[in-house]
Amino acid sequence: MLSVWPAPGHGKPRRTPPSDPHLPPKFQETILTTENAPTEPRSTPEIVMYTSAICGFCVAAKTFLKSQGLDWREVRVDLDFAERQRMVERAGRTSVPQIFVGDTHVGGYDDMMALHRKGGFLPLVEGAAS
Repeated sequence: MLSVWPAPGHGKPRRTPPSDPHLPPKFQETILTTENAPTEPRSTPEIVMYTSAICGFCVAAKTFLKSQGLDWREVRVDLDFAERQRMVERAGRTSVPQIFVGDTHVGGYDDMMALHRKGGFLPLVEGAAS
């Protein structure tokens, strides 16, 4: 149950304190770059996700991939215009996220989830489909 108490200087109650030790730790993002990317050969296709900082669907896609125990390389298109142009050339779309498994364009978050519901996403990640 969430604790409630008056905020300092206000008569209104707050739902949780900012430093409640019972709250789970924040989701820690790891952005893979060429400097920290794994160097061993991959037996499965690499997952590449083009994202931006303010993108709820990007967060949802990363949460789903993490729930499946998958690793991915994140490319922030809001920080690098050349990468944004590359994403548009590869995907033919300007919205984020854009997700690729190897050379296969999966699409955005909704496309990835539709493919997963059909049973096609994990086999694609495992290299069974092309």
